[in-house]
This record gives sequence, structure tokens and C-alpha cells, in this order.
Amino acid sequence: MFDPRVTKLAEVLVQYSTEVRPGDKVLLRGGAPSLPLIQAIYGEVIRAGGFPLPLMSPEGTKHMLFEYGNDEQLQFVHDPIKLIFETYDVFITVDASVNTMSMSNIPPAKVALNQGASREVFSTVLKRYEAGNLRWMETLYPTQAYAQDAQMSLTEYENLVFGACVPDLDDPVGYWKRVSKQQQRTVEWLTGKKVIDVEGPEVRLHMCVENRSFVNCDGKGNMPDGEIYTCPVEDSVEGHVKFSFPTVYGGRKMEGVELWIEQGRVVKAQAESGEAFLQEMLNMDEGARSIGEFAIGTNAGIQGATGNCLYDEKIGGSFHLALGASAPDAGGLIESALHWDLVSDLRTGGRICADGELFYENGELLI
Repeated sequence: MFDPRVTKLAEVLVQYSTEVRPGDKVLLRGGAPSLPLIQAIYGEVIRAGGFPLPLMSPEGTKHMLFEYGNDEQLQFVHDPIKLIFETYDVFITVDASVNTMSMSNIPPAKVALNQGASREVFSTVLKRYEAGNLRWMETLYPTQAYAQDAQMSLTEYENLVFGACVPDLDDPVGYWKRVSKQQQRTVEWLTGKKVIDVEGPEVRLHMCVENRSFVNCDGKGNMPDGEIYTCPVEDSVEGHVKFSFPTVYGGRKMEGVELWIEQGRVVKAQAESGEAFLQEMLNMDEGARSIGEFAIGTNAGIQGATGNCLYDEKIGGSFHLALGASAPDAGGLIESALHWDLVSDLRTGGRICADGELFYENGELLI
């Protein structure tokens, strides 16, 4: 039976998140399980006057590339993909996996090699986005694999996904417009601040954000959304953090990731599990050890870790750092093929101050 929430989500993605206009060339990417949502988005793009191009990824092909591919194949980027990334107006990606751990036994060096090859394309995308020549959106379609990672039944996980993306089925676009307005008040208060300090269980961080922008994440780049982020001055981050939530990256689950940071770079890192993979990612390229992003999660509809960063980085009452590439729209200058968000809870004793003024305590905004 078709879920009407899929149609509502497609409406939000096309009408609000990416604002597809007549003549827009729109790339639709997704795994095979995402077909119901891809079809719904396709129809919305057609109704909006755009030109949708579905690009579906059969399950298992990525694993085959890593298992059997040589170095040249791992680093190869197809010319049509380059052309799409350089010329299309809108990218909509729908994550949908039937096995989130399929890459667990692939050597980390192979993952780093493959990801490094996409650095130029990734840089092009960021520059086009910053220039206003590209709109993108990443979302997720619920599958049994994601439900398992979140330790939920599929029905429970579907309710989480659609509840976080389209909590107001009568006016889903209006809901995200209201979120945007609420978060903008915080962004305006933070604008012009110079120093951020974070304190909490197993975290002490100090960073400079002078002349950096704070970005209102209100459903225009991710769905669900709900965060406010900035890019610290490149050599300014100092301190230590042990992230309280597990992280999944490159098909690998890691727990207890701990970082020591000096002059904006990770000088020591360890993890309770997955440490070898963590070290490989940090050594991927020159920018991978940098702190590219600092963000606060604001989505009250997401309360616990699910094992998927698209959701976990939005947990209301959390903060996260990103290793690697920074976002040009916040003034960041770091380039890397890596952008890895690591999330920690601040709801039990956490505090964030801006220029010495407390504005976030125990996971609640005080503004």
C-alpha cells in the first residue's frame, strides 16, 4: 500500500527544499529501495516544469568495485558524472540501503583512495553551491537495514523518518518555513560573535569564529534538517572531545571516538572500536585532520542516535564537529575529500558560550 507521507515528502523536497523551477535540470540519485520516493519526486519535478534524470544504484555494485577494482578503477570518475556535477541545477539524493555494514571488511586504504578521487568534483559542487548555481538535497528512505541500526521495527522507523521530515502533513512546507524563522533569530544573535566555548561531559573546546557566518539549516540541504553551523577559523580550535554517540562512516561503525585538537588540527585520535579506519580517514589528505565545521542540533523530533548521521547530527540537544572540508557559505577555507560529522550529547551538563555569554545549556537554547 502506498504511504501518502511519501507524496508529502516529495512535495517538500521539490517545492520548498530545492525550489525546482521550469527548465531546471534535476539529478535524482537513489538506491533501489528508494524507488517509491524517487517516483514521487520525479512527478513533482515534472509538474514544476523541470527535467528530471533518475540515476539509480543497484545494491552491491559499490562493494564489487572495492572488492575487485584496482587503484585506477577506484580513482576513476566518469565523464558524464563530471558533466552533471558541473552543469545541472539541482541534485536530490535519496539514501536507501539494505545493508549499511556491507563495507565493513573493505581495507580502509581503498576507501580513502576512492574518496580522495572525488575531491575535485566535491570542490566544484561546493563552489557552485556557494555561488548560487546549484541547489542540493539529501534525504533518506526508510529500510529494514536503517531500522535495525536504530534498533526499531520498520514501522517505528518509518514513523521516525516521516515524523522528522513532515511532522505537519496538512502544511509540510509551512512547517519548515516556521522552523526557518525560529532558527534565524538564533543565527542573528550569533552573528558578529568572535569566540565559542563548549563544555560538557568529556568535552572542552575553544574556537574563534570571527568574521565567519552562522548558517540556518532549515530544510534546504538536508531533510530532515534542524541545525545551525559555522566554520571555525582554521587554526583556532583547541581542546579535547570524546563523542558520546556512535558514528557510521563509509559503511563502518565506530564507537567512543576521541580527539585531541591543537591549532585547528587533530594531533591525536583514538576510538573504542574502528580505530584503524579512523586513522586512515584522518590521513586521507592534507585537510582531513582539520575541523571544518561546528554545529548545534535543533530538531526536537530526533531524540536518540539511529546510527545514521543524516539524523543523528540533527538531534535536539547535541553538537557536532566535522573533520575535513568546510562549507564556503560559512566562510570556511578547508578543502578535503573528507567531511565526517561526529556527534555528542549536551543534554546532561553541557554549556556553550559565545563571547563569554551563555546561550545554550543542557541542550536548550537560552536566547
